[in-house]
Amino acid sequence: MFLGEYQHTLDAKGRLSLPAKFRSQMAGSYVVGKGIEKCLYVFSPEEYEAFLGQLMERGDFGKDFRQVRRFFTAGAKEDELDGTGRLSIPANLREYADLDRDVAVIGNGDRIEIWNAKAWAEYNGEAEGRIEELTSDLADSGLL
Repeated sequence: MFLGEYQHTLDAKGRLSLPAKFRSQMAGSYVVGKGIEKCLYVFSPEEYEAFLGQLMERGDFGKDFRQVRRFFTAGAKEDELDGTGRLSIPANLREYADLDRDVAVIGNGDRIEIWNAKAWAEYNGEAEGRIEELTSDLADSGLL
C-alpha cells in the first residue's frame, strides 16, 4: 500500500527518484500513465492489470467506455526502475501533467500519483478546506 506525500525533483531527462518506501513495493517494474486531474498514476504491473481489468469489464460497445479506456492506456508505459530506484517519465506524460522540476509524489493506496508541485498544493488546499463537507455528503449517501 502506498501512503504519504513527498516532495521530489525531476532531472533533465525526466527521471524521478522514488521514495525508498515506494521503491520496495514496485519490485523493480512499474506502469506509468495519465491520471485524472492532470496527474500521473504509477502502478505495479499487478495493480495496473487489476485497474485495466475494471475498465475492460464493460467491453467495447459503449462509446464512453472506449474513450475512458483509451485515455488510460494510450500513453501508458511499462518500464523498470533503474539501478538507483528512479523511474523514467516520457515527455508526453510530463507534458500532460505539466511536470517541470518540482513534483509531489503521493501515495494513494494501490498507486502512486505524481503531480506538479504547485498544482498539488492548490488541489490539496482546496480538498482540505472541503473535507468535512465531502465526508458528510458521502456518509449521507451511504458510501462511507
